[in-house]
Amino acid sequence: MSAPMPNKKLRDEPDLLALDTDLGWAIRMISAAFRRVGAESVADLPGGARGYLVLVALAGGKEPPSQLALAKEVSLDRTVMTYLLDDLEAHHLVTRKPDPRDRRARQVLITDTGRARLTQARESLGAAEARLLTDLDPTDTKQLRTLLARVAHTAQRDVIAPDEAEC
Repeated sequence: MSAPMPNKKLRDEPDLLALDTDLGWAIRMISAAFRRVGAESVADLPGGARGYLVLVALAGGKEPPSQLALAKEVSLDRTVMTYLLDDLEAHHLVTRKPDPRDRRARQVLITDTGRARLTQARESLGAAEARLLTDLDPTDTKQLRTLLARVAHTAQRDVIAPDEAEC
């Protein structure tokens, strides 16, 4: 029995040079489509997609984070975070208070109004996501979300420069 020819592709082996098997192409296509449908879904929130991410981070957290910790969690520059929080606070979606452990720091809390607006945005975004994921069954959708979250955590961890991690 002879070994397969090195240049001959096996029948079930994917073409690794095809565009539709390229990770960069897939991420770019998904990202562009998600930005389009996602932006429409959260357009009425102050800060749009950034404001949405802040509200999600605050709604899911237990202990109110500091502004700096929140900026790191959602991967925003701390000065951008300050302006975004000013806007969210002006719309009564978040509130800030001095951190009892460090009076120089400010804790950020989501308000009841913020939770209500987040629920509305999540419903709209859920419908947009469903259109994007229409070719996946519920099991595939759950697996995709799980895998993407793992890769996102790796990317977030690896993107933070050593000098930023000290802040």
